[in-house]
Amino acid sequence: MTRFNRGASLLALAMAFGTVPALAQETAADAPAGNGGLEDIVVTAQKRSENVQQVPIAISAVNSEYLQSRDISSIDQLGSVAPNMKIDRAPSNKTISQIAIRGSVTINPAITWEPAVGMYVDGVYIAKAQGSIFDIADLERIEVLRGPQGTLYGRNTLAGAVNLVTKKPSGELGGSAELTYGNFDAWKLKGVLDLPQMGIFSAKVSGQIQKRDGVIKVEDNAFGITDTNDLDNQSFMVQLRAQPTDNLTLDYAYDYSNFNQRPDYAQLYKVNQNGQPGDIFDPNSVGYSGIPLGMFANKDRQKTAHIDADVYEKTRTQGHALTASLDLGDATIKSITAYRKLRFHDNLDLDGSPLDIANTARNVKYHQFSQELQVSGKAFDDRIDYVAGLFYFKDHSETDNPQAFFFHSTNYDSTYGSHTEAYAAYAQVDFHATDKLVLTGGLRYNHETKDISRYLAFNGMPLIDVAYGDVPKAKYNNLSPAATVRYEITDRVNVYARYARGYKSGGFNGETNEVVMPTTDCPSGAPELCNPYKPEKVDSYEIGFKSRMLDNKLQLNVAGFWDEHKDIQLAVFSGSGAAASVVRNAGAARIRGIEIEAIARPADFLTFNTSFSILDAKYKSFIEDDANGVPQQVADNRAFPHTPKYTASIGADWRVVEGDWGKFNLIGDLNYVSKYYTYPYAIDVTGPSDQTAMTTQSQGRTIVNLRGVVSDVPLGGVEAQFSFWVRNLFKENNPQNFIDFGPSFGGMTVAYFPDPRTYGITAGIRF
Repeated sequence: MTRFNRGASLLALAMAFGTVPALAQETAADAPAGNGGLEDIVVTAQKRSENVQQVPIAISAVNSEYLQSRDISSIDQLGSVAPNMKIDRAPSNKTISQIAIRGSVTINPAITWEPAVGMYVDGVYIAKAQGSIFDIADLERIEVLRGPQGTLYGRNTLAGAVNLVTKKPSGELGGSAELTYGNFDAWKLKGVLDLPQMGIFSAKVSGQIQKRDGVIKVEDNAFGITDTNDLDNQSFMVQLRAQPTDNLTLDYAYDYSNFNQRPDYAQLYKVNQNGQPGDIFDPNSVGYSGIPLGMFANKDRQKTAHIDADVYEKTRTQGHALTASLDLGDATIKSITAYRKLRFHDNLDLDGSPLDIANTARNVKYHQFSQELQVSGKAFDDRIDYVAGLFYFKDHSETDNPQAFFFHSTNYDSTYGSHTEAYAAYAQVDFHATDKLVLTGGLRYNHETKDISRYLAFNGMPLIDVAYGDVPKAKYNNLSPAATVRYEITDRVNVYARYARGYKSGGFNGETNEVVMPTTDCPSGAPELCNPYKPEKVDSYEIGFKSRMLDNKLQLNVAGFWDEHKDIQLAVFSGSGAAASVVRNAGAARIRGIEIEAIARPADFLTFNTSFSILDAKYKSFIEDDANGVPQQVADNRAFPHTPKYTASIGADWRVVEGDWGKFNLIGDLNYVSKYYTYPYAIDVTGPSDQTAMTTQSQGRTIVNLRGVVSDVPLGGVEAQFSFWVRNLFKENNPQNFIDFGPSFGGMTVAYFPDPRTYGITAGIRF
């Protein structure tokens, strides 16, 4: 028997063609039997299991059904799953993330830099942006915590945290397999196998293999490269669970990801902003090269590329994690021990032309070790909820970064490395003053040390040679408090007010070009020589409203925040000498905003989602030297990078028809990001050699994805599923990222575009 859901109306059909979930997304199939309402989702945002609607912070969560229906297995596929959140790939790389939340972001992906957003997999901290885009085939949910999370999560969660939570072994035989094929000869094989319990042990294996031809064809070159922007990766995870007693659980996980592909194309966007007639950048003359570089510049997305190097991106990540959880009744003790290793190699042609202007490579070795001990529970007749812990972290990185410019007439031998060692202790207590009023207080103490090595040579002549131990270690201590008041108006409506301190670690700029000895003392009037740079701190004030209404068919959450930042870390890219960034602490800033999220399920076959956010960022102090070396206050004339004023999403999941044969759903996603700058340069310039933020301003983007899903189809004792999908339906063509090489390179600017429209079919089974 087949039943059509005619009540969806033309409006519902239209909405199905532009959607994205803003909060915990439940498909119609997840609704509790009988009332068709929204299902509760449990998160671990505060180191313990809680209903997402009861957590007094701005948090967005999506569950496994949503992730599977959209085929999401890594963070770069999330889009605008949370308001005031923007995720991009770093320029020229597919495995380096650039996550911005509430106006805070780390632009430079160098291994010595710290991200502004903390990322965690099953409680294990992923410390660096390099290698942070990897696939996990079987996720249970993704949690996005917006705003500082310094008390429970620690340093480098200044903007927020992203938690990836995997599905654990169930001890029952089951699994899934699916095959995808799409345009550009794309194919993907993904599988999950959950094994039956054997004694005290359970096990699960999951993974995927993905390949796709490049979306940009490469014209004749000496390296035999036919295309770029391709995909070629493999990943898998092995999970073992042991339960030697009823109250003790041991979880071990090993994850592996390997990428061997061509990087995102650096399309030559413009040149000769400040070049002189006759030089190589002048589009009207041939210069000394015999060919003007400007003839290859184009601001429209190109389908063909010019490459003069053997470009590649090879990333291999491996991780081991052991989590032990002991349930003592009123308390739980947990230990998380983890070791991760990264090997990263890329070779880039950064000028987007057949001319040998700018070529760089990075060969990175990195490993990290972390140990966390937690205790959580209840006390005093459940009037007190508490969580406390100790954390230890240690890492080591080394980067070999050779660079060649202007037909290899200018060559740099650049290497840098660092060590970090950090300790932390934290505690948070929830006091249930009444049945409706909860008071929360927390505090975290962080202590860390860092050192640096740096070698830079120009055409074989050493310029900088700093070995480990040549300069004193940088030492940082920080207290991050948090306080929250939550009041439950009804059992479905609550409000909260929150204060939190966020902290982003300082450090040495490993890729510096400044020919000076790093020092722990910042020279007066010369902030560019302050190496190490200062930590960044933020005091955040937030109020929020969370609700379930209309017989649990509408969820509406609203948050407003006011953040006061101090010593903002900004990467100012310099094309003077070797390509590198100068690190500046830009005084102070005020960032404020409003975030609205809603889910509505008017019928058990139809779910709508929407989100909308406004972001207002302003520097309060930004000191920068003028051309004469005199410090100037430029706060009113500097751009905030990766800070769109508006982000929005709208969506629907419509079960169109169902019967004994299965069901058919229409799913769509639309996310919108308004225009934003990508560098903290001057908005208005006065001189011909000034770098302007307008050159690298993205006009924003609107991405629409559609999917038709036939699921729950009985097939020989298993359930089959078929999906027809299209991503970037309307071919969004605005650049999403840039590199501006500055006046030393004649204003050469390259742009990076989102993937073009892709489409295909997926077939799979579950058993």
